[in-house]
Amino acid sequence: MFSLKAIERVKLISKKIDFIEAIVKEKNSIQLALEDEQNSRASILMHLTSISEQFDKLLHNGELDVLQYFEKEDIKGSYDLRNFIAHDYEGVDLYIVEDVISERLPIIKNSVKLVLDK
Repeated sequence: MFSLKAIERVKLISKKIDFIEAIVKEKNSIQLALEDEQNSRASILMHLTSISEQFDKLLHNGELDVLQYFEKEDIKGSYDLRNFIAHDYEGVDLYIVEDVISERLPIIKNSVKLVLDK
């Protein structure tokens, strides 16, 4: 149903979400993870950037059948967040990042599961 490359990209999104969840669990909260500038915050921001890049690659490869499982606001939001991270790293609003982790990643994770269960 989906191309092998698309499935690999969705699996990578899942892996990055798992990494973020592990970091948050290790630090006992999203806020504490984001306060750790040297390690946890940098890792989380890079994983979020990677998630965005996978969405972008799916879009540019015409994998619309896969993308239909994800909410458009999550795809666009991940791209917008990636731009903030890439172009104004020190100015990234950590409250937005916290909201993305707590509110949007579970939705994306559920969509990933739906795709991978197909």
